[in-house]
Amino acid sequence: MKFEEFELGGDILEALDYMGFEKATAIQEQAIPAILEGRDLIAVAQTGTGKTAAFMLPVLEMAASVPAGATTTLVIVPTRELAIQIDQQIQAFSYFVDVNSIAIYGGGGSDDWTIQKRALTSGADIVVATPGKLISHLNMGYVKFDKVSHLILDEADRMLDMGFVDDIKKIISYLPKKRQNLMFSATMPPKIKSLIKEILHDPIEITIALSKPAEGVLQAAYLVHENQKKGLINSLIADKPNYKSILIFSSTKKKVNEIIRALRNKNYNVEGISSDFDQKEREAVLARFRAKRTRVLVATDVLSRGIDIKDINLVINYDVPGNAEDYVHRIGRTARADTTGVALTLVNEDDMYKFDAIEKLIGKKVLKAPLPPELGEGPEWNPKKRGFSRGGYKGRGRSNGRKKQRYKKK
Repeated sequence: MKFEEFELGGDILEALDYMGFEKATAIQEQAIPAILEGRDLIAVAQTGTGKTAAFMLPVLEMAASVPAGATTTLVIVPTRELAIQIDQQIQAFSYFVDVNSIAIYGGGGSDDWTIQKRALTSGADIVVATPGKLISHLNMGYVKFDKVSHLILDEADRMLDMGFVDDIKKIISYLPKKRQNLMFSATMPPKIKSLIKEILHDPIEITIALSKPAEGVLQAAYLVHENQKKGLINSLIADKPNYKSILIFSSTKKKVNEIIRALRNKNYNVEGISSDFDQKEREAVLARFRAKRTRVLVATDVLSRGIDIKDINLVINYDVPGNAEDYVHRIGRTARADTTGVALTLVNEDDMYKFDAIEKLIGKKVLKAPLPPELGEGPEWNPKKRGFSRGGYKGRGRSNGRKKQRYKKK
């Protein structure tokens, strides 16, 4: 289905054409008409299926017809990375539309607070915010949300995992009772169902490829002893000289630094990122990676959701994620928007039962590739063994018109 078939204005279609958007994805085909009709919506769809455009395009169409000067749309997201990403996409989609937006998130200085306060008091059309920072502003008493007609909860399952349910309810208490509610989630745990009953009214339900990696991802796993991992990632990268964008996920910040040292010893252009980085450091590292000035980026799960970096050729899971759902989000960084990519996972003896759970979740067996001969033999596949690796097993831990006005530092 082409975007011209939706009831979207010419200005939005012109922006989509400029961006090279032609055919709608499955989630967009189903969600856009329902949202334009004013229905509440719960949509379950995997990473990389075009969820942001699915809710943002119809909301922009409706926001463009409302007089400026009041916030009409509030988008709540779990992380500052996702807030920034969505705000950037709004800027692109609304390039020819008289709508402005602001991303509200923590980690900045007093200048950022001042910019956010000015936007919230003057009425940015669309506010994209993390719960904690938005509540800080709400507590000050100057936020104007009396005209909000669209509430969007993106990555709702992740927000509940991070303990934001009470914050979400508090934020909602500041909104008009009559509004459209849209909830997007990668999974449908029981806690989400409870929240749906509290927030949504007679919602349309859409489910797209629940917990399945994109078809374009070529998956494989290597059975390794822990001391073989660094040698293997060196071999994998050396074997793929044409791959210009490689993302490696590690389970801990300590391992991020160890991997970086190992790769730099082989003269690879590599950088790392973790929750220890402040916002400016993260943005600088990500900008270099997007621009292909950094070939290899090593990260903790801070990047598994909410970062839209195109053309990632290879994702390597240095460790098996503790939560099977996180595997889908990690490898969803490649093969986005119908492209192709490769996802490789290093599985030691202690992590085999976790990888077995991943295979059950995605409904397929992942190819177990042979190790390079110089690394020797790896362990035999035995998913029934629940190991206790060095440092102790920590369980299934969660990772953790007119020119538009922009809110920028002077």
